[in-house]
Amino acid sequence: GQKVAGIAAQFGMQVLVHTRHPQRYPELGSGENGYEALDLEPLLRRSDVVTLHCPLNAETHHLINSATLALMREDAILINTGRGDLLDEAAVAAALHEKRLGALLADVLSTEPPTLDNPLLHAPNCVITPHIGWATRAARQRLLDTVCANIKAYLRAEPINVVV
Repeated sequence: GQKVAGIAAQFGMQVLVHTRHPQRYPELGSGENGYEALDLEPLLRRSDVVTLHCPLNAETHHLINSATLALMREDAILINTGRGDLLDEAAVAAALHEKRLGALLADVLSTEPPTLDNPLLHAPNCVITPHIGWATRAARQRLLDTVCANIKAYLRAEPINVVV
């Protein structure tokens, strides 16, 4: 989310941020970075573009649903690169069909690969791409470097990155 905010700011966009943990980001609202921290409702009402960068948990499951979509502008663009179940896909598809949402751009769905009955597959102004942001050359090299470091450390009897 922070990287996207930085890119948006470089394009001259006013960046609005909602986080459940504002204490982790003391620079928000300080004027230091120009970002404005808001509660979710005013953020959705004011935003032309909403991007989701949050984990999926009980609080964020279907974060975007009929009620939150009703707060958004009819021409708003919704981008989900987080987790598929952040969206109530049926509600988002209905909003797209009824022109209550401008567009959805997503690289994640609730079920992957999607089933043929996924309502987003037939929704207008909906672009779905594979979730492959991790697949850059640099990301794959970091992955391989980490695997090699893990093996070397294990052979030295000094395991790292241990999952218990």
